[in-house]
Amino acid sequence: DGLLVYVPKGVAVEKTVQVINILRSDVNLMVNRRVLIVAEEGAEIKLLFCDHTADDREFLTTQVIEVFAGENAKVELYCMEETHARNVRLSNVYIRQERNSHVKHNIITLHNGTTRNKLDLTLAGEGAECQLSGCVIADKQQHVDNNTLVVHQAAHCTSRELYKYVLDEQATGAFAGRVYVAQGAQKTTSQMTNQNLTTTREAHMYTQPMLEIYADDVKCAHGSTVGQLNDAALFYMRQRGIPEKEARTLLQLAFIIA
Repeated sequence: DGLLVYVPKGVAVEKTVQVINILRSDVNLMVNRRVLIVAEEGAEIKLLFCDHTADDREFLTTQVIEVFAGENAKVELYCMEETHARNVRLSNVYIRQERNSHVKHNIITLHNGTTRNKLDLTLAGEGAECQLSGCVIADKQQHVDNNTLVVHQAAHCTSRELYKYVLDEQATGAFAGRVYVAQGAQKTTSQMTNQNLTTTREAHMYTQPMLEIYADDVKCAHGSTVGQLNDAALFYMRQRGIPEKEARTLLQLAFIIA
């Protein structure tokens, strides 16, 4: 399937555009999706992509999303996956921003089999800003990768990243984030954060935040944490009559939304 979203110069789309993908088949199936989003100068749009499965079959889903944000454009892109354990998903998102544009990209994985999300974003014009967020909640044998590359080509640009994982049972997560500041991209501001919670000894998280800087007047930072549930908080909640399963769920939810 192919989808083109075109927003002309100066047009602001008031309502969020929602695209719902429901996987249905009597046999194992491969699905390929291609999306092109063009927001011209001064345009504004919000999009929500939702992936679901209706049949218990093996699905291989691939998608390529390209986003072009023109000068002073504002684009918000939200992607949510809630499929099943037999689904394999490969997603590639490419974003290019021009002068003074603003982009928000949020990706949420609530249930899946094996997922690999790749994001490449280029800040090509001065004053461009981006905010990248990710949320993963995984259990059983689920596997989720998030790989990001943010390239600061122009000066006075800002990028912020925050990815959070909650891994239960035998789930596996991976995050690899890289910020590249090109020579001449002075006054760059960049913050990359990856926070992870593994609730069992069998859950595994692999994290690798990276900075590659070729300019000397920048403010860049990155950090990563991997921790477990707070035993004292869990004990406190159980003392007050909350069952252990519910207490663990509440603590996981608090970690995600904090």
